[in-house]
Amino acid sequence: MPISPFRMKKLMYVFNVFFDVNKSGQIDRKDFELAIERICKMRGWSEGDAQYADTKKILLQVWEGLKQRADHDHDGQVSHEEWCSMWDEYAKNPEKALEWQLSYMDFMFDMEDTSGDGAIDEEEFASVCVSYGIPEEECRTAFRKFSAPGESLTKEKFAVLWKEFFCTDDPNAPGNFVFGKAVFD
Repeated sequence: MPISPFRMKKLMYVFNVFFDVNKSGQIDRKDFELAIERICKMRGWSEGDAQYADTKKILLQVWEGLKQRADHDHDGQVSHEEWCSMWDEYAKNPEKALEWQLSYMDFMFDMEDTSGDGAIDEEEFASVCVSYGIPEEECRTAFRKFSAPGESLTKEKFAVLWKEFFCTDDPNAPGNFVFGKAVFD
């Protein structure tokens, strides 16, 4: 069964906003190198800092895992088709997520938990999503679609929403909004 147009919009949104950093239309190692620089600069981490080294290590491992799984033609790049095919396989059995997918999910949670208290509040969520170019009000609306007023997002709930984002075709599912977009039209 082909990927629904709705799920395709979500997959391409994540591809374009969070992965294709240099906007080349493909994902490659350079995108991850640029993401490392952007994230570390946003956090105020220099190349000699442990956080910089950790971020680099994790994101380059994510790239290697993504490339291994999705780069079917072995050209060192992940195309739109390869990206969608990989996430379609994930949706068929999300309990068998690949190590790099779990690492990236954990990385995103930790990046958004800027206070390090084990939960993401609306302020933290919005500040990180804004750094990816998503309008602040849209980020806040998205947060409110998957959380109750005043509620923070735990790592456990984040994992449930993450899985739902990549698997569901239900436009009203709370997981659709975990990447800061409030409407997929």
